Amino acid sequence: MLQDLHSHTFYSFCGGDEPEAVVDAAIAGGLDIIGITDHNYGVGFGRNSLFHLVAEAGVGDYERTLRRYYHHINLIREKYEGRIRVLRGIELCTLHGGRHLNFHLPDDADISFFDYCLIENLDHRYSVTGGDLFAYARRCATPVVGIAHTDLFAHIEHLGEDPLAYFSRMAEENIFWEMNVSYDSVHNYREHEYMLRFFSDTPEGEAQREIVRRSGARVSVGFDGHRVYDYLADRVCDFCRRLTAEGIKMPFEE
Repeated sequence: MLQDLHSHTFYSFCGGDEPEAVVDAAIAGGLDIIGITDHNYGVGFGRNSLFHLVAEAGVGDYERTLRRYYHHINLIREKYEGRIRVLRGIELCTLHGGRHLNFHLPDDADISFFDYCLIENLDHRYSVTGGDLFAYARRCATPVVGIAHTDLFAHIEHLGEDPLAYFSRMAEENIFWEMNVSYDSVHNYREHEYMLRFFSDTPEGEAQREIVRRSGARVSVGFDGHRVYDYLADRVCDFCRRLTAEGIKMPFEE
């Protein structure tokens, strides 16, 4: 199964394309599944001018804008039915503190109706998760939860926990780990070290893949696309095939 579970549209302040353009690029690239995962604050505040107000004004409309976004993506899902499976996701910034006052999802905002969410900043000192993936996943309450932009093995070591036990718990609680394979102008063509290490032929990479395989935890591939003209579908497909060759299942895969 060829899937990309991390993409952005113009609903994200940093995104540049309408959702249909993102889906069309995925179809042209031969993908079976495309997940739209715009940033919670881009969706919730709707426009930059409101987002940059430090006061809480506007938060009252936050959940309504989340639902409008969901229903728009759902219409696109229906439009492309039979050509590609479109999933309704959202990426959650968990930062609150310093200059990040308006980034995190409000405590009372309901996102349980989304197909899945991606949690980022898990290991950041300003993260409202406090580093506890499992507690925050329960707060999100989506059927499936993903953890993005995170070197999980380093995080697990920092927590002093056993990697196999941690990933096994992820499998039990339907939490997947994203391999971010972005390589585009928005990210200055920077590759994530944790992703390169995981797929490497080194003893460390092989050991990590074996732990994940034994645990039954799922691993996703996401390009984290922000501009359609930068999208490398072949790169996404290649890493999906690598997971399959390793016997590691992806989310939403039977």
